[in-house]
Amino acid sequence: MGCPYNNNSRPMEDGIHTDFKDDMSYGDYLNLAPILSSQNPLSDQHDEMLFIIIHQASELWLKLAGHELSKAIQNIQEGDFGHAFKVISRVKQILNQLTQSWNILSTLTPVDYLKFRDALGHSSGFQSYGYRKIEFLLGNKNASLLQVHENDPVIYQELKQILQQPSLYDVTIKVLEKTGLKIAHSVLERDFTQPYQKHDSVLKAWLNVYQNADEHFQLYELAEKLVDIEDSFQQWRFKHMYTVQRIIGNKAGTGGSSGVAFLKQALDISFFPELFELRTHL
Repeated sequence: MGCPYNNNSRPMEDGIHTDFKDDMSYGDYLNLAPILSSQNPLSDQHDEMLFIIIHQASELWLKLAGHELSKAIQNIQEGDFGHAFKVISRVKQILNQLTQSWNILSTLTPVDYLKFRDALGHSSGFQSYGYRKIEFLLGNKNASLLQVHENDPVIYQELKQILQQPSLYDVTIKVLEKTGLKIAHSVLERDFTQPYQKHDSVLKAWLNVYQNADEHFQLYELAEKLVDIEDSFQQWRFKHMYTVQRIIGNKAGTGGSSGVAFLKQALDISFFPELFELRTHL
């Protein structure tokens, strides 16, 4: 018996909805018209479209990561470890997705990038609000970086608020103390606008958790989830640095930084320093 249609095609099914005059479509729900019309190259160079889309897509992923990290902080404060683990695992995968995007951008050759680089002016990823939000949520606080966002009062105020609030690691350390592990008062009542500095009392508390993992299993699992985030974040940082080096070498960044040299400095920053140091002491 013959097939009623060509094996190399798929017919329209009768039940598929096609009239969206009075109904919401896929494009309507996702607000695709403004999103897909927001790629506006400033040069006539073919590769500028790649550059724009990679960075726009990255900003969407950063927005989601910030959304998820904020929820993780709330979950931990409420003692809801199950949901915190789920959300943190999602952040890890988002960071992996961001890392993969650098592989696509690395197809941009130095010669082709230089054809439109001047069109960027002083715009730079250093000015990324989404990236700054994630760093603050993870604990890499730096009030001076807010200056970059002063021209947008809404963004400036949100970042300032996050700067003043406890980070993901701060609320985790508070849980250590609530569990009965001894944490120095100076750590618990520290100025949250400052970057976190490692402390012996926190190291000793984490050592206790790891040496008695069965007794403190939720904390042990939370610690490993945090390590997952830092691992993925550092891979993203490294791939960013390496891609920039591949494309522009040691030129200064468009935003005024030293470029690759500046990006390399970030690789030495740890969000959760005791979680890595304790491995030496186990």
